[in-house]
Amino acid sequence: MISMPPSDSDLHAYVDRQLSPSDQRLMQSYLASHPEVAARVRAWQQDARHLRTALGGALQQPANPDLDPAMIRRRLKYRSRRYLASAAVLLVALSVGAVSGWQAREMTLLSAAAPMADAMQAYRLFAQEGILPADYQADDEQHMQDWLDRYFTRANRLPDLSNAGFKPVSGRLLSTEQGAAAMVVYQDPSGQKISFYVRPPGPRNFLLPRGSRRDGELQAEYWSGPGYNYAVVIPSDTPAAQKLRQTLNF
Repeated sequence: MISMPPSDSDLHAYVDRQLSPSDQRLMQSYLASHPEVAARVRAWQQDARHLRTALGGALQQPANPDLDPAMIRRRLKYRSRRYLASAAVLLVALSVGAVSGWQAREMTLLSAAAPMADAMQAYRLFAQEGILPADYQADDEQHMQDWLDRYFTRANRLPDLSNAGFKPVSGRLLSTEQGAAAMVVYQDPSGQKISFYVRPPGPRNFLLPRGSRRDGELQAEYWSGPGYNYAVVIPSDTPAAQKLRQTLNF
């Protein structure tokens, strides 16, 4: 039975069609009398339709042995770091197929409307939903830093969030129309996840001032450094959120 007023989890369950028939009717009645919440839910439903359309064909494709990560790492082992970055973008495009094409288009359109909207979209898609597996998993921060350095040689160091109880556990390469992007997922002992996102600047080399914005249940703290835009995405209504903001000096 959902609560009233509904939580963000209840609203997401409604968008994902996971509610019982009685809860579905209750939610529809609530949304009919709360147009501002209904507008937010409609936007989520539109995002969900786009994702289902993009993922529907890619997830049914047969496995391609040429894309085995171990084989690819051996092929790329002796090449320069700059070539590794270019090859990684091609790898993501080939292995994810239609997903990355639509994802790049979707994320670029979103980022034009709001700062680092693609970072929030990536968090929902890969950290919250876990639709596709990580490209890399690490048991300590140095291994994760080494992985990130292979593709982003001039990027800022990974933020140290150990004082807030978070450590990096996995990474994923993504693609945008401006080039390769990456998301590193952090996790605390309770299983709470946050993400560090790095991407090239948008069109016309658009760098961001240091700032913060909220979208639904997520908070993004964003900034720019030499050559890249960055964001840390945090579930906003959690006990760790305030401590994380203090750790990041926002």
